[in-house]
Amino acid sequence: TPSGPHYFFYRHRAWVRAAHWINALCLAILLMSGLNIFNAHPALYWGSGSNFDHPALMLGAYADEFGMTTQGVTAIGNHQFDTTGVLGASRIDGQLVARGFPSWATLPGPNWLAMARQWPFAFAWLLVFNAALFIAYGLWSRHFARDLAPTRRDIAHLPREIADHARLKFPHDEKAKRYNALQKLAYCFVIFVLGPLIVMTGLAMSPTMDSAFPILPWLFGGRQSARTIHFLCAFSFFGFFIVHIVMVILSGSWNNLRSMITGWYVIRGTRHD
Repeated sequence: TPSGPHYFFYRHRAWVRAAHWINALCLAILLMSGLNIFNAHPALYWGSGSNFDHPALMLGAYADEFGMTTQGVTAIGNHQFDTTGVLGASRIDGQLVARGFPSWATLPGPNWLAMARQWPFAFAWLLVFNAALFIAYGLWSRHFARDLAPTRRDIAHLPREIADHARLKFPHDEKAKRYNALQKLAYCFVIFVLGPLIVMTGLAMSPTMDSAFPILPWLFGGRQSARTIHFLCAFSFFGFFIVHIVMVILSGSWNNLRSMITGWYVIRGTRHD
């Protein structure tokens, strides 16, 4: 709680908080189970088929003459990088083994591919259902138009917002009641661009959906292209999550966390509305 005059402001409604935590749970499970599935063939391609000789990205490993893994590599196009211990090859029970992503980053287990394939079906549809309710209520309550839609004033102040964030200068007064320009742009991009794109590319990778809607893989230039875009979207979500957590901590971890659990946020100053 800040020193001096302050008061509690009801920042997040219950439905926003519930949707936030459901999304956080679903995205974490989907990412980690997706990495487990990706490990079955840790390479990405562009087009309709897999060009094994020229992957866009590949996580692999080198072995010695006895078949023992000696090095993990990450290849992006024609460039290779030594990523031993993290990507391509990591240690399990003290032994270096060929593995795209390490076991601590995957669910539900180190090599449980069959179960890993079941998790996205359950949690992806929960995420879609939760997002659909969130968007429907956001449109009905004008939450998007009132709180998230960037205005001309927001765009005009965008350079200032970037400079303030770079200097770790965050508002704790009346300005903290509203999303700033960077927050609005980030949330709109995640909700209206990344979200639909990752769902559509996920459906385009399903043979069943391809049979029913052959236009899906065509929209993305082929199933392998859809898989690559899906992978990039997943890590865009992960990047957003990392930046989000860093900003929460730097701008007041307990105040932000309390507002997303209880709804109440402490504002510096004297209430005058």
